[in-house]
Amino acid sequence: MSPTILLCFLIGYFLLLIIISFVTAKDSSDNNSFFVANRNSKWYLVAFGMIGTALSGVTFISVPGEVGAPAGNQFQYFQFVLGNAVGFLIICTVLLPLYYRMKLTSIYSYIEQRLGHYSYKTAASIFLLSRTLGSATRLYLVVIVLQRFIFDNYGIPFWLTVLISLALIWSYTFKGGLKTIIITDTLQTFFLVLSVFLTIYFICSSLNFNIPQAFETIKSSSYSKIFFLDNFLTNKFYFSKQFIGGIFVTIAMTGLDQDLMQKNLSMGTIKEAQKNMFTFTGVFVILNVFFLSVGALLYIFATKNGIEIPLDHLTGKARTDLLFPEIALNHLGAIPAIIFMLGLTAATFATTDSALTALTTSFCVDFLGMAKAENVNAKDAVKKRHTVHIAFSILMFLVIIVINALNSSSVVSLIFTIASYTYGPLLGLYSFGLFVKKRGLYDKLVPIVCILSPFLCYLLSTYSTRLLGGYVFSVELILINGLITFIGLLFISKKTDAQTEF
Repeated sequence: MSPTILLCFLIGYFLLLIIISFVTAKDSSDNNSFFVANRNSKWYLVAFGMIGTALSGVTFISVPGEVGAPAGNQFQYFQFVLGNAVGFLIICTVLLPLYYRMKLTSIYSYIEQRLGHYSYKTAASIFLLSRTLGSATRLYLVVIVLQRFIFDNYGIPFWLTVLISLALIWSYTFKGGLKTIIITDTLQTFFLVLSVFLTIYFICSSLNFNIPQAFETIKSSSYSKIFFLDNFLTNKFYFSKQFIGGIFVTIAMTGLDQDLMQKNLSMGTIKEAQKNMFTFTGVFVILNVFFLSVGALLYIFATKNGIEIPLDHLTGKARTDLLFPEIALNHLGAIPAIIFMLGLTAATFATTDSALTALTTSFCVDFLGMAKAENVNAKDAVKKRHTVHIAFSILMFLVIIVINALNSSSVVSLIFTIASYTYGPLLGLYSFGLFVKKRGLYDKLVPIVCILSPFLCYLLSTYSTRLLGGYVFSVELILINGLITFIGLLFISKKTDAQTEF
């Protein structure tokens, strides 16, 4: 596939997003529009757009790539997805009613009212760290593909590719914020879903399969095992580890994350927000089945055509993340290549643009106090918001450069490893606030607990085979992290007479 054609396609795609941005933001670009879209978003648009935000380029590339990974992953990821579904239902029935009852702009305002000032700043800081690292890692994945298949051909260095990508995202989000994101994410999710189904069609055509034949081939292949029920101690793919981890990763990375919750808070009523989440959950599960099916078909196609897993330029090791782009861009023809690039770009930028908006919102509300109208002049607030937006774009740029220098593993594994350590304390903080009613905290000690907990988890994970009879942790480590934080908070708590109702 010609790099020039792909580059022209990307330019046209971003011009479309920028036009949408100016149309949606022309009537209002104030902070209320940027933060919560004036609380009049349509639930069906949010539900559909959230699919692209939640899936991202990681699901688009890494999940199919891991199906045939040397570690024998197969369809084990679906165990995690089932846990995700349960986590979404808990968010819908427990957390959303709380956020709506308190009429929050930043969900971390709950921690301020329930636990105190230092707990609040700690929770917001954890989000800023977690989302910056997670979103930078997701964007890093797509930039690798753009670099390898487009920009290397023009001698453009990796750092400049990252800078161009972030500048394009900033260009269509800086004015309209969430109001723009809801529209652009709806469009990008449509492209993502279309790309998945067309990719399956093109691969099946290349293999001379019809849909029933493709289904039977996947079912009878060595890639289709879903449930792993052997070797509980040593198998990180064991069902309970993945399922329980999926539940709590979802609660933390979605329900306690300003990014995806910000979209829910932009709707007028709790019923619309819950309708959005229920719809989103069903579509999310079904789409992941198709992503895993794409993975199986990719490996079947690669085996038939003698295609090896591409090697990382830096480490020389095989990278399953790159198999999908290698086949789509070099072995299926021009139209499938464009369809693939469309889906990848839509998936990744739908996640990153939403994250930049959420990071800006959280910092402005949680650290600059912009939700309190009496604190700032409206024009000054907009200027400050623009400055914060630029600052987070620069920060994400720096993080991607560091990740590129350090990382050689699958990006999907890296993201959930980061989440296990950074989001765990949020689980502990919210659990304490929700379930421990008649105890208050020595608030100034909370940051210490939230720093120690991930450190203790790291030690436990590193030495678990010695300490726990050979046990190997997977994504369920986030639950242990939250539990350690919760116990630590109990140690620094005191009995109170008043019971705060939230």
